[in-house]
Amino acid sequence: MDDAARPAPAERGRRAGRVRRRPALTRHDVLVTAVRLIDEDGVDALSMRRLGAALDRDPMRLYRFAASKDDLLDGVVELVLAELEIPTVCDGDWQDVLRRFGHSFRRITLAHPHVVPLLVTRPLATPLALRPLGILRPLEAVLELLVGAGFPPREALHAYRLYVGFLHGHLFNELQERVHDPDETDDLLRLGLHRLPPREFPRLRSLAAELAAYDGAEELDEGLNIVLGGLRYQLDQSTRSGSDP
Repeated sequence: MDDAARPAPAERGRRAGRVRRRPALTRHDVLVTAVRLIDEDGVDALSMRRLGAALDRDPMRLYRFAASKDDLLDGVVELVLAELEIPTVCDGDWQDVLRRFGHSFRRITLAHPHVVPLLVTRPLATPLALRPLGILRPLEAVLELLVGAGFPPREALHAYRLYVGFLHGHLFNELQERVHDPDETDDLLRLGLHRLPPREFPRLRSLAAELAAYDGAEELDEGLNIVLGGLRYQLDQSTRSGSDP
């Protein structure tokens, strides 16, 4: 190629710059990748170094989007909770709304099982008013729903704690009930219960078939029937005492 046909140095530089330029990174990009890494290998495997490698960025530059590991984990919780169907007072009967909310919470925890410990612990790691807004929105929405249904604000807060405590406990149990070896036909072997000493755990071993048939969605509904029934009774009592002369 002669000099006349050869691109000028400035033009070559512009072309090279276009080749090297990458899309600008956003906090959302960082959090989505962090969730993916946690889904794959758990929270303990997440580090700024590994996150930087996954994003093809210098790990130090990621601190522009998350000031610390705690900030990153709070962002992960916010991103996952954004998948929740947030209840509103316009959605119908408060018990039906809380039932749907419970199943929505179950869906995101089954989709991100390694994030579940963060969903429980991260909100507790920071004073209430300093928590990220995305973590507080479900709390505000459920409180508004319960107060709108007639619960006094203080009782609404207690009802929220009871309800969410049940959800957390149920989902931890469901994740622990996962079958050890899904290809095994014998229930005792599928669950790994054959490793338990028969004389020390006769009752648990005898429940192998029941444990293997565990239906998380069905048991969630059974538990919600009890919790919501109790809250319904509490609301009726509160309404009755408020109407007494």
